[in-house]
Amino acid sequence: MRKSLWGCLGWLVCCGLAAWAQTPAATAPNPTTLPGAESHVYKTVGETKLYLHVFRPTDRKLKNLPAIVFFFGGGWTNGNVNQFARHSEYLASRGMVAIVADYRVKSRHGVTPLECVSDAKSAMRWVRSHAKEFGIDAHRLAAGGGSAGGHLAAATAVINGYEEKGEDLKVSSRPNALALFNPALDLDFPSLEQMLGGKRQEISPQQHVTKGAPPAIIFHGTADTTVPFKQAEAFCATMKQHGNRCELMPFEGRGHGFFNYGRGDGKDFYATLRATDEFLVSLGYLKGAATLKEK
Repeated sequence: MRKSLWGCLGWLVCCGLAAWAQTPAATAPNPTTLPGAESHVYKTVGETKLYLHVFRPTDRKLKNLPAIVFFFGGGWTNGNVNQFARHSEYLASRGMVAIVADYRVKSRHGVTPLECVSDAKSAMRWVRSHAKEFGIDAHRLAAGGGSAGGHLAAATAVINGYEEKGEDLKVSSRPNALALFNPALDLDFPSLEQMLGGKRQEISPQQHVTKGAPPAIIFHGTADTTVPFKQAEAFCATMKQHGNRCELMPFEGRGHGFFNYGRGDGKDFYATLRATDEFLVSLGYLKGAATLKEK
């Protein structure tokens, strides 16, 4: 299985194909606005402006709300910022500020996963530094994402360094909780070794878990051949060894990207989103029973 994974990762990183993409491959720039969201530039690199799309509860007078920032998947090569829009719309209806983040990727910006991690940290820092503006409780800021986006969310939690120069490092880029969807958590791949050298280990979450990491929930298909289920098992085991909370929710026979809106009969989308809601309730981020209604 490891050998087949390495081959897949090499194919992706070197050729930019859509093997890891959980949404259709896209080389065109991501949209700068999303329906129902407020869009803000959180970072400018050269001529590239990166946007956060903020979904807020209807009552804008609410204060000290929990928040979550989602990062799309696509193997650090492509991907669509719309991926977690449905998740965000629902969580906003539950009284949470939910945000989807754009970041630089290989196909559009010629970057490596190192720059992706830097962008993810910048996004978290921007949200926390603007918490008062959006009525957010800066101590209840979660990060979430799928596949490569799940890697970025986990990286903001456990990876040191890769903070963007010029930002106020007194404002933490670390989340207070994690919701991860078939995330890449161990970057021990020859293809990334060739691209990044020893630096790939520097951004590999599995190797950097310590005591005090934020509580996490992970959704993963047992038949995932792109990011093997064993990665999620190993990460959760390491988290628990260090006294951290980690819940792994396996989906029997499911492959990569099973949780996406519009995939199959939609039951997995609703199941994972409902479980995310329950996890957030357990943390005190949300209250009451989930209001999610399957269509």
